[in-house]
Order: sequence, then structure tokens, then C-alpha cells
Amino acid sequence: MSTAPPGPLRLGVTMPVDDGLSAPEYLRLARAAEEHGYDSVWVGEVAGPEVFSMLGLIAASTSRIRVGSGIAGMYPRSAALTAMGFATLASAAPGRVLAGLGASSPMIVEDWHGREFDAPLATAEGYVRALRQAWAGERVEVDHPRVHGFRCGLLPASPPPIVLAAMNPRMLRLAGRVADGVFVTWCPPDEVPAKLALVREGEREAGREPGSVWAMASFWGYAGERVDEATARLRRLVLQYAMVPTHRASFAGAFAELDRATDLWKAGDRRAALALVPDEAVHRLCAVGDGASVARRAQELHAAGIELSVVLTPGASAGDLDGPLATIAGLAAAAHAPAH
Repeated sequence: MSTAPPGPLRLGVTMPVDDGLSAPEYLRLARAAEEHGYDSVWVGEVAGPEVFSMLGLIAASTSRIRVGSGIAGMYPRSAALTAMGFATLASAAPGRVLAGLGASSPMIVEDWHGREFDAPLATAEGYVRALRQAWAGERVEVDHPRVHGFRCGLLPASPPPIVLAAMNPRMLRLAGRVADGVFVTWCPPDEVPAKLALVREGEREAGREPGSVWAMASFWGYAGERVDEATARLRRLVLQYAMVPTHRASFAGAFAELDRATDLWKAGDRRAALALVPDEAVHRLCAVGDGASVARRAQELHAAGIELSVVLTPGASAGDLDGPLATIAGLAAAAHAPAH
């Protein structure tokens, strides 16, 4: 029996925020996604664009496409400030805003932002509760993270759906209990059913209807002309993300020598570390080739139960805009081509 959700495949695109592009270049990608019929455009936040200002620019430069944070980290901003940010976006683009939240990683939270990466599960649960209270016009009373007495002065006519990024079992169950959507990443299609089963467990624990929480998944995709360069770059990205402690478990099954590669990388032998990342791992976690190859990954995710397949569009090198534009166009054309 198929696990595909009802309805046609919906596509989203995530901006390649690690690529050193300028704000006008990101806007060009967002407008291309709208022109090609994508459902939504997402902006992550690492060390490039700041997520709320970038989403505001995109919302003002487009007319139909939905805009979402993919993700906004919960630790650098208070829940009150985040509630204000999304309320501002929702007042400018009613019905088009999605609030993607996540814990991020200890390095980003502690070393870059000077915050303590403590109790991510409790933080996520309290954060979601605080946003819902704020957008309902209530006086917010949440103990962790601490918000007492805040009342939002700008109320969204339609509160943004809250999408919780989840990689481990406890966060997946929490998404089922409290979120509107769940956001999985670095997740090959054959791993989707087990993750969604945990979300459904959370729904049952909370007494929610089965399927209350819709699912989206992002994957790295490239359909430009510089395939070999893109594959080499994605090999490096796979290893860099696999070494993040909070992400590590999601990569453990992708390549056997992750521990050794991590040790070599930390010792400064980057070439030897990268040599331990097999081609099979890159292709299992990323879709590289032509538009049909990228579309196939999106369709496989949909067949596994994902309602919104989101392609993250890196260039073959930092600063490459042609590759992401080709990926956006190629995926849309292949995904919507009539079946033969």
C-alpha cells in the first residue's frame, strides 16, 4: 500500500545560504521559484543572511509563493522576539508565512551566539507554546525558555503554521504532539516511513487525529552543467554536516568510516577524510545530475509520505548562481512533465 500523502507533489526550494550570494541574488532565486510554480521558498540561517530580513525581502519581491524559515534557531532569539518577527512577516504577507523552528547545533548556539545549548526538547516545547500564546493575543507564561508577561502587540490575522525541524526520535515525537508540520532533512526516502511513524506516535500521545502533522523534507540537489565540481563540493558538505554532534546519528548509516573520517578531519588531514566519503553516500543523501535526477528524489520522498519536497540548491562552487537557477528550472520541468 502506498504511503504517499493525498494530492499532487508540492515543491519547495531552500536558499543556499552557505554560498556567499548577495541579497539580490537570493531574491533572483526566489522569484525564479515563484515563476516555475513552486509552493514555497525557505531561508535557513547559518552565517550568511539573517533569516527574518531575508524573508521580508522575499515576501515583498514576490506575490504568491509561500515563505518560510528553514530554520530559525530557537536559542539566539527569545521566543517573544521570534513571535514578533513572524507576526510582522504575516502582516505583510497574510497566509504566506511558515514558521520553521529548530534547535540548530551546539557550535552555532554556544560558540557563535554565546548561548547555552540546554534541554533542546523542553526548549522546543516551551517555544512553540509561547508562540501560540503570543499570536492568540494572550499574556505569555512559559517557564522554559522563560517568558513571563509578554503580550504581542501585532497579531497575525492567520497565525503561521509552526514546522518543527526534527532528526532524533524524541524531537520527532514532540513534533507530532505540538507542531503543525515536521521538517526532516538528510533523510533518504527509505528512512522516511520510520521517522513519520515516530511523529504519528506523538500525535497519539497528544490525542491528535492521525496525520494532523504534515511532513516536509529537504535534500541537496544540483542539476547544472558542472556536475563533477558539484559532486566534490557536496562530498565535503556531507562530511561537514555528518560531524555535527546533533546531526551525527542521521549519517551513521550512510558511510561506515564516519568515525575515522571525523578523526582525520580534526587532525587536519582533510584530503584523507574526504576520501573516506564514498560516492554512494553522496548520492544516497543528495541528488546530482540533471533535472530528472533531482525530480526523482522529490517524487521518491513524496511516495514515502512527504507532502512538501524541498530542494536545497547549492552551486558547484561558492558564488555560483547558474547552478541553482538551473536546478530550480530543471526540477520544475521534470516534476511536471507528463508521464509516458
